[in-house]
Amino acid sequence: MDSLQYSQELISFESTSTLSNVAISNYVENILKKIGFEIERLEYDDPTGIRKACVVGKKGAGRGGMAYFGHTDVVPVNAWFSKTKGPYTPNIIDDKLYGRGSCDMKGSIACILAAAEQVPAEKLKNPLYITCTSDEEISMEGAMQVAQNSQFYREMVEGKSNGVIGEPTMLEVVYSHKGTAGFQAISQGKAAHSSTNEGINANLAMIPFLVEMKNLHEETESDPKWKNEEFDPPTMRCNIIMKDNCKALNITPPESICIVRFRPMPGQDIEPLIDRAREAAEKCGLEFETGLSGTPLYSDPQSDFMKDVLQIAGKKTPRTVSYGSDGMAFTDMEKLVLFGPGNIAMAHTDNEWIDLEQLKLGTEKYSKLIEYWCN
Repeated sequence: MDSLQYSQELISFESTSTLSNVAISNYVENILKKIGFEIERLEYDDPTGIRKACVVGKKGAGRGGMAYFGHTDVVPVNAWFSKTKGPYTPNIIDDKLYGRGSCDMKGSIACILAAAEQVPAEKLKNPLYITCTSDEEISMEGAMQVAQNSQFYREMVEGKSNGVIGEPTMLEVVYSHKGTAGFQAISQGKAAHSSTNEGINANLAMIPFLVEMKNLHEETESDPKWKNEEFDPPTMRCNIIMKDNCKALNITPPESICIVRFRPMPGQDIEPLIDRAREAAEKCGLEFETGLSGTPLYSDPQSDFMKDVLQIAGKKTPRTVSYGSDGMAFTDMEKLVLFGPGNIAMAHTDNEWIDLEQLKLGTEKYSKLIEYWCN
């Protein structure tokens, strides 16, 4: 099949991160087996008890070659532009394929499947690996499972495979993206009718902590040591989110939660910021918990590996992006780049689409990478 047909079939699976992705993983596994891949499957239950699956395939013998990484989960759909065809019904309008995941990143997976199908295993001098993970959109747990437990992944690392993460970059070559880090502080109060003096307003203890978080935010936006001009925007974009879980205006809030997330860039030591936040929380009598963290992706933009990808992509220079990927979990890979079809601006939207020309070009570029690194 071609990449359009694969895309249409992949979109038809409702693989929102809050649901199981076992069905779509079964589909990917069956396709990979059909086109000559050995399969390694990793399953786990997420924190809510939902079964998740990752599939790692290898075509060809030996080590090295090319390693492609993609994810099968998608973000939820809160609203959808079409009243006649839903987000999991592939819909072609004016040379665009609409559907949840069409851009991020089932279209990319479709391109690598179509490219891999064209190459018989016996013609590969070096192997081709294809990895499809779960939970990239919420926790990267699938990628961490692969990094910790996959034998094929160990082969990729030890064999110094040429790694490609197929996130949507409009087939621009991306050598670096930001990481992720964060924490939350929790203030406990006591619910009561607000007309009485029986309650304890949890927000009151949170206020001085928020003052320190505002100072932290302003520092990371203005201090040169927290900036990196290779990125746009060049700062970590500290995001402060408040929740007090209060159900009515006449109840004293029994709990107040401050969640802080930011995106560190290569070479930045964020531990001093987290230590400051922890000390501020302790001073205010708040509970403090660190959250998901991920290392920024960085590959030498002047390396021979990067020059190879640029040549095949038809680009002069690589770039950076401010969003993240499973690359935060694949830090053992010596050579790793973001390179995929589709525009990230369309990801997660209520009319998500990918240009049909991008599917065609993505297949062509992946085919050339396979030929260059594996043949």
